[in-house]
Amino acid sequence: MIIDGAGSAFIAYAVTCVVLAIDLLILWGYSGAVRARVGVAINPEDAARFRVPLLSTDPPEVARVLRAHRNAQAAIVPFMLLGLAFVLMGGPAWIAAILFALFTAARIVHSVSYLLGKQPWRTSAFIFGGLTTVALMGVLVWRIARIAVTG
Repeated sequence: MIIDGAGSAFIAYAVTCVVLAIDLLILWGYSGAVRARVGVAINPEDAARFRVPLLSTDPPEVARVLRAHRNAQAAIVPFMLLGLAFVLMGGPAWIAAILFALFTAARIVHSVSYLLGKQPWRTSAFIFGGLTTVALMGVLVWRIARIAVTG
């Protein structure tokens, strides 16, 4: 059982990983659902199996979901790598909890805003998530420098 401060930071990290993975999985699954709703396929075997028209590119509705998914992946992967490094370096649990919660909230708002085409929410959430990632980099660099100086 984990009971120390680093353990609390890891719990915050683990919860963040689960929530962000759910976000990615929903976006991934939703792209297929939208493609089915529109009634098209981009693979010949799918077109034959489901008896729908074969297209060479995704229709705009599907492309929007796929863009939201790619954007989420591009933002989430670096944050989670930096977050893991922060936790493994013994970063304070309270900083981890705050930054992880803020980033997760920003990404959820961004995904929903992207799917619904809502501005300025989408851009605001993107910027806020990006600033949270920069803040995490900053505290990680601070942690690395502190350990390097004090041994």
